[in-house]
Formats: sequence, structure tokens, C-alpha cells
Amino acid sequence: MIAIGKKAPAFNLLNQDGQEVSLENFKGKHLILYFYPKDNTSGCAKEAIDFSDIKEKLDKINAEVAGVSPDSVASHKKFIEKNKLKITLLSDKEKKTMKDYGAWGPKKVCGKECEGVIRSTVLISQEGIIEKIWNNVKVRTKKKTGEVKHAENVLEKLLK
Repeated sequence: MIAIGKKAPAFNLLNQDGQEVSLENFKGKHLILYFYPKDNTSGCAKEAIDFSDIKEKLDKINAEVAGVSPDSVASHKKFIEKNKLKITLLSDKEKKTMKDYGAWGPKKVCGKECEGVIRSTVLISQEGIIEKIWNNVKVRTKKKTGEVKHAENVLEKLLK
């Protein structure tokens, strides 16, 4: 199981262009690795768009975002094109990386327990160490002051 202060599990997954991407590709940069259930669903689209919206700010602080789901490379490509996303999406059809990061397992959907993707985000340091874990992520939370976006919370953590 992953934990803050521990080395992030290695992975090798295909991106939306069919190119292999590994944890090593992000060495020297902060990596926001987020896990989401399905391309082209409303919550997942909002989350991907929110991360795309902060991409320029992330570039300035040497950080990258990669979203991981069990969807295919072709599905990721369509999802990116449809929503004009500026982030990398990785296909984990075998769910190995999701399991390694604690993002696959039992969860409740509409009151019923099933196995699936547990929406979560892991912040990995430039040295490959886990700095922060967000479990059971809510993409957007309504507050009295307005809507709070998860992507903005992740950016704030990086800026501290």
C-alpha cells in the first residue's frame, strides 16, 4: 500500500497516443497522478478540464498531470479531442497501477458495494516520493463562498 514519504510504485502505461509512459519519464518534475473511473462522463470530464485549466500554472512550477483510468488508448484520444484537454491520460486496462496506488477496490455506488476505480489523486515529488494522497476525491465541492475545485486544491498544495 502507498504511504506519504514512501517511494511511488513504478508503472509503464500507454498514453492517448499509444506511447509508453513510466514514472521515470517524470523524474525531476512533480507529478499529479490522478485516478478516475471513465472517459466522457460528467464528473470525469470536469476533473480533466479543471486540471487542463491549471496546466500553464503547473508548467511554471515544473509539475505535470497524468490521469489514469481503465479506458482504452482510443477512448482517451477521443476524450482529449472532445474536451480539448491539455493533460496526459494513461490506459490501465489491467488495473495493476490502480491497485498499486490503492485506486481500485471495493466501493459503494448508489448504496451497492462493487469493485471499481476509487477516485483519488497522488502527488509525487521530483525524486519519486509520495508527498500527498487525496482519497475518495470530490471533483467539485460546493461551499458558501462558491464552488471549490479539487484541481485548485492540488495546485495550492504544490505552491506551499
